[in-house]
Amino acid sequence: MASPWDELTLAFARTSMFPFFDIAHYLVSLMALKRQSGAVDMAWKNPVSSWFTAMLHCFGGGILSCILLAEPPLRFLANNTNILLASSIWYIIFFCPCDLVSRGYSFLPVQLLAAGMKEVTRTWKIVGGVTHANSYYKNGWIVMIAIGWARGAGGSIITNFEQLVKGGWKPQDDEWLKMSYPAKVTLLGSVIFTFQHTKHLAISKHNLMFCYTIFLVTTKITMMITETATMPFSSIEDTLSRMLFGWQQQFSSCEKKNETKSSFNGTGSSTSKPIADTSDKVKKKHTKKTE
Repeated sequence: MASPWDELTLAFARTSMFPFFDIAHYLVSLMALKRQSGAVDMAWKNPVSSWFTAMLHCFGGGILSCILLAEPPLRFLANNTNILLASSIWYIIFFCPCDLVSRGYSFLPVQLLAAGMKEVTRTWKIVGGVTHANSYYKNGWIVMIAIGWARGAGGSIITNFEQLVKGGWKPQDDEWLKMSYPAKVTLLGSVIFTFQHTKHLAISKHNLMFCYTIFLVTTKITMMITETATMPFSSIEDTLSRMLFGWQQQFSSCEKKNETKSSFNGTGSSTSKPIADTSDKVKKKHTKKTE
């Protein structure tokens, strides 16, 4: 007899992402695209280019995972239903009369609901990427982590290449140089689900999916309500960084202290020599006068 908790987590793990959660994912991704400078003008002047950019934002994680696994990167176009759904949302966001979709999305409860549902799809993408990579490389946990991370947060990296082609890429916005919170939390989730999949973590998949999704949704909603970009585990990250990668800085600081001490002693001895020389000169002058 399964416990109520197991029944709840099993029902949650069996929840289908289509169509409501996928709609929320497309809505949040395309609204972020619309906020970019020049995105609306490009949609009116060149709708085909705008549509292709929108598809990269919606399916970038799947495209990146296909590239890493040497699969056709345009395989996402085979899912006609999702393509039509994402294209419909792109059309009503950019070409809706009186901009009604953007006005409705401007309400905070709507944004919180859509962002929370998008984080649910992130968990499903990570799990799907880890499982898909395991079918190619049995227990290849590094590959599983990479594909799970790419499937869950690879859209931001794909859009970086798209911005590079358009000439709007900035080095400070590169995910490889400065990872954002979604990229970091997706990488953490990919590691956790890989360990669970390889039986190194003693927890069932449905329980882990439920707990990880609750963490994602709670963190995202809290960050949106408080309007802060501070990472929830930034203090832990700083502590681990000092413990694992801060030894060289500690040694260099100790060497600097020793150098300052030695230089201080050296200046003291050098200053004493001129004083002794001046005293000898005074004595010689005094003996000459007496003679």
